[in-house]
Amino acid sequence: MSYSDTAHHGDDHDHHGPAPGLKRWLYTTNHKDIGTLYLWFSLLMFFIGGAMALIIRAELFQPGIQIVDPMFFNSMTTMHAIVMIFGVVMPAFVGLANWMIPMMLGAPDMALPRLNNWSFWIMPFAFTIMLSTLFMDSGGPAGGWTLYPPLTLQMGDSFAFVIFAIHFMGISSVMGSINIVATIFNMRAPGMTLMKMPLFVWTWLITAYLLIATIPVFAGAVTMLLTDRYFGTSFFSAAGGGDPVMFQHIFWFFGHPEVYILILPAFGIISSIIPTFARKPLFGYDSMVYATASIAFLSFIVWAHHMFTTGMPLAAELFFMFSTMMISVPTGVKVFNWVATMWKGAMTFETPMLFAIGFVIMFTIGGLSGLMLAITPADIQYHGTYFVVAHFHYVLVPGAIYSLIAATYYWIPKWTGNMYDEKLGKIHFWTSTIFVNVLFFPMHFVGLAGMPRRIPDYSLQFADWNMIASIGAFGFGFAQLLFVWVVVKCVRGGAKATDEVWEGAVGLEWTVASPAPYHTFETAPSRQLIDKNHF
Repeated sequence: MSYSDTAHHGDDHDHHGPAPGLKRWLYTTNHKDIGTLYLWFSLLMFFIGGAMALIIRAELFQPGIQIVDPMFFNSMTTMHAIVMIFGVVMPAFVGLANWMIPMMLGAPDMALPRLNNWSFWIMPFAFTIMLSTLFMDSGGPAGGWTLYPPLTLQMGDSFAFVIFAIHFMGISSVMGSINIVATIFNMRAPGMTLMKMPLFVWTWLITAYLLIATIPVFAGAVTMLLTDRYFGTSFFSAAGGGDPVMFQHIFWFFGHPEVYILILPAFGIISSIIPTFARKPLFGYDSMVYATASIAFLSFIVWAHHMFTTGMPLAAELFFMFSTMMISVPTGVKVFNWVATMWKGAMTFETPMLFAIGFVIMFTIGGLSGLMLAITPADIQYHGTYFVVAHFHYVLVPGAIYSLIAATYYWIPKWTGNMYDEKLGKIHFWTSTIFVNVLFFPMHFVGLAGMPRRIPDYSLQFADWNMIASIGAFGFGFAQLLFVWVVVKCVRGGAKATDEVWEGAVGLEWTVASPAPYHTFETAPSRQLIDKNHF
C-alpha cells in the first residue's frame, strides 16, 4: 500500500465524523468537541461554586452563627472564589475560543490538537484534587482566595493538595493559551489579516499573552508557600527574615492581569453581539483593538492598588493611584464604542442583545466603583469591606458571567442547528437581572457603613441589607436552572436554525451550515468571502 493509500485510508477512518461513544470525548482532538467539554465542565463548576455562594449567603441571612461553623464558612469563601475564577470563567472562555476561533479564522482546527485534548483533561483532575480537600480532616483552604500568608501557612494537611491543584489549573491555562496564540498566528485563512479578525479573536490573542506572562508568577508564589510550609524556607515568614507583604506583591502582579484575563474575552463577545442586533458595523474597530492592547499593558503596572493599606511609601501610592485611574480610559473607550454602535441602529432585543446591554450597563457600574477604590485615601476606608465585594462582583457577574450567557444564546443555534426558546431566554434575562442587583447592590451600602468582608457574623445594624442580599442570591442562583433548561431543550431539538441564524451577522462562522459540520474549512474560504465577512 503506497503512502497516499495509507493517508487516504487514515482519512476514511479519522476524518468523517467523531469516534463512537465515550472514546469520542476521551481521545478527541476536534476543536468543537473540546470546546463542548470545556463549556459543560464550566457549567458544572458554576453550580458547585454557586452552591458555595448560597451557603455563604444562607449563613449571612441573619446575624449570629446560624448554619455552618466559622472555619467552614472561611473555606466556602475561599473555595467559591477559586472555583468561580479557575473553574467557571476561564474554562468557559477557553471553550468558546476552541469552538469559535478556528471558525472565525477560516481554519480547519486548532494548531496543536493533541495539546488541546491534554489541556482540557488536566482540569477535571485539578478540581477533583481541590474539592477533595473539603473532605479531609483539616478541611479545605480557608485563607481567602488570595492565599495570603501567614494565614494559609496555618492550614492543615490539605495545604499541599490545594497548591498542586493550582499548579495543574495553571498548566492547563498556559497550554490552552499557547495553542490559541499558535492558531491565530499560523492558521488564519489567506486574506484574513490581523485587522480583519473579529474582536473576539483579538481579545483572546491578548488574553493568551497575559496568561502566559502571569500564570508562572502565581506558580512561583504558591511554590514558595509550599517550601515555607514543608522545607524550612522563610520567604514569607517574618520570624525567619521573610516578608508576608512580598507575597502580596507577587500575588497581585499575577492577580491584576488575571482580572483582565477574566474580562477581555467578554469584551470580544459583546463586540460581536451588539453590531449584529444594532444592524451596524462596530464603531471604531481599530480603537477597540488598541484599547484592548492598552488595557493589557497597563494591567501590569497597577497591581499594588490592592495594597494601599500595607504602608507603601507615598510616591508608590500616588503612582498606583494615577496608573489605576489611567486604565479606566481605554475601558471607557470600549463602553463609548458599544454605545455609539447602538446609536441610531435598527436595534432588536433578542436574548443575546439583552444580556449584552445588561453587561454594558452593569459592568459600567462596577467600573465606576472601581474608580472610587482607586483613590488612595478613599480606599483606606473602603479596603476589606463589602464595598469591595460589591465592586468586583458587579464586574464579574453581570460582566464575565453575562457575556458567557450572551455568547451561549448567540452561538448555540450554530452549535446545535436548533433555535433556543426565545420566551424562556427573556424570562431568564429579566429574573437574572432583577436578582443580581438585589444581591449585589446592597453590598455597597453595608460596605460603606463599615461591614468587613469574609466574616460569618455581623452586628445588628447590617441585618436588613444582608437579608435582602441573601434573597437576591437565592433568586439569582435558581434563575440559572432556567438557563440549563433552555440549553438542554435547545440541544434536544427546536425550530431549525438557518445558516446565517441572525440577520446581518458578520463573520465566517455564519457562512457554514447550522449545525456546524464536524470538520469546517477543510479548504480555506475564498478572499472574497473573507472580505465580505470581516469586521
